[in-house]
Amino acid sequence: MNKKHYYSWQDVERMCVSIVNQMYTDNWRPDYIVGITRGGNVPATIISNMTGIRCEALKVSLRDDNSDSESNCWMAEDAFGYNDGTKVTAGPLHKNILIVDDINDTGATFNWITKDWQAGCLPNDPRWNRVWGNNVKFATLTDNLASESINPIAYTCHEVNKADEDVWLVYPWENVGVY
Repeated sequence: MNKKHYYSWQDVERMCVSIVNQMYTDNWRPDYIVGITRGGNVPATIISNMTGIRCEALKVSLRDDNSDSESNCWMAEDAFGYNDGTKVTAGPLHKNILIVDDINDTGATFNWITKDWQAGCLPNDPRWNRVWGNNVKFATLTDNLASESINPIAYTCHEVNKADEDVWLVYPWENVGVY
């Protein structure tokens, strides 16, 4: 059996404050925040409430079966700054988007989003290389340093290396009784 690390609600709140502080230190502010269902919805909502920035949800479920994941092409178009010729804007077309999950465990969730968004919106355009890490950033409460994420995690609060230490992370919304 592996070791367990329990986070309290106070830990989560402190971590969300840290993510907000990291963003503002970078002088970067998202136009909206995207919480990954299930674990990312809670910190995304907390960060949204702290900043007054609207929050969206994206269902990416790779643990058991990715056929239940949803592709949100409109978010990809926002991230890329896609203009179909009908939009008129005085400012930049692209939107800054913060994608939040509780943990970057293997990298699979963020990798799926990266590949899905690019496949759905001008897949061969080299400008995608500037989207990731510039106007679309990933944030996690916990980053597993052994993950295989193809894009860097911009904002994180707690790092683990599951290759060195087998630890099971338990967030307060997961620490419920048996019903």
